[in-house]
Amino acid sequence: MFSEKMVSLGKKRSVIREIFEYGNVRKSQIGADNVFDFSLGNPSIPAPDEVNRTMSELIKNKPSVELHGYTSAQGDAGVRKAIADDINKRFSAGARPELIYMTCGAAASLAITLNALIVEGDEVILLAPFFPEYTVFAEKAGAAVKTVKCREADFQIDFEALGGIICAKTKAIIINSPNNPSGAVLSAETITKLSELLTEKSREFGSEIYIIADEPYRELVYGGIEVPYIPDFYKNTVVCYSFSKSLSLPGERIGYIFVSPDASGCEDLYAAVCGAGRALGYVCAPSLLQYTIKEVLGKTSDISVYDKNRNLLYSALTEYGYTAVRPDGAFYLFVKSPEKDANAFCERAKKYEILIVPGDDFGYEGYVRISYCVSTEMIKKALPGFKKLIEEYR
Repeated sequence: MFSEKMVSLGKKRSVIREIFEYGNVRKSQIGADNVFDFSLGNPSIPAPDEVNRTMSELIKNKPSVELHGYTSAQGDAGVRKAIADDINKRFSAGARPELIYMTCGAAASLAITLNALIVEGDEVILLAPFFPEYTVFAEKAGAAVKTVKCREADFQIDFEALGGIICAKTKAIIINSPNNPSGAVLSAETITKLSELLTEKSREFGSEIYIIADEPYRELVYGGIEVPYIPDFYKNTVVCYSFSKSLSLPGERIGYIFVSPDASGCEDLYAAVCGAGRALGYVCAPSLLQYTIKEVLGKTSDISVYDKNRNLLYSALTEYGYTAVRPDGAFYLFVKSPEKDANAFCERAKKYEILIVPGDDFGYEGYVRISYCVSTEMIKKALPGFKKLIEEYR
């Protein structure tokens, strides 16, 4: 006898992964150049030269027993100090090494943080559209999940709707800005208003409400847009960060958790993070990657390619008649489906070998996500198919 829940999760991949695997099959059948796969948020631009150079130097010069040995469970002390210093340099958030926990990317950061926070009966609020795995992580931690849709016009928070579902059981709200899948960046005005609302509700119910800030796309913004650093606005914040997108290292799985020093019971909360990491087996993130990250903090891949892709795709699709909110960050375009059933629209798109993801699993029906972290040439080749597709609805 096995866990029915885990069997179910194992037999049914996320919709993103299902479409990605379908794409792999089609590529083997008709050739990769003939399939326009916009399913996965897999960076197409290379990591900065400094990353590979640093790795090579570490392998050449650092003693093998140290380079490939265990670090402390929560991460190497020098690495954590470097990250804390970098946070303080950029945001003046009072970060301390003893409140940093190194992880295998954002997924591990989220799973650990949720397991550290959640006790029986707690609820977690998700702002739709949201990354589908949030639900998996939160429910596995034992939380009940509530969702509230962001405003369709700009994907900022609908505070009337949010205020109506916060209750005494609310333990946390997950914020993802820049957002996957919409590319929206929550404004300073929005974050200020959210902080005021959560402070008011915490006081009303006599219990702390935490913001979990999921930030793998922080550096991926365009046109000089600023991404508010949530610990500077709200004390009860835990930041879950990943270097996967900013450094084009999704397969290396390296990130961290930062517990704000202003958070209520921050030392015990950090202890709970360490305990959850231990219980889940997420200890000692890859040593080589930890030491590499220490030397390349502040570097990013050349995101100008994504900006070019964003402008090309948005301009062309809106010209053809598609409706979308222009994204300010990340590398996704969230497009309104020309028919109510976004799943049916995605199936029809396959006729033109265009692979896009329906918004249903993101908590926002009637939309589709297009990942533009692909080659510019692929976008150009796919545009005629997008045009023919929308013309079928006229």
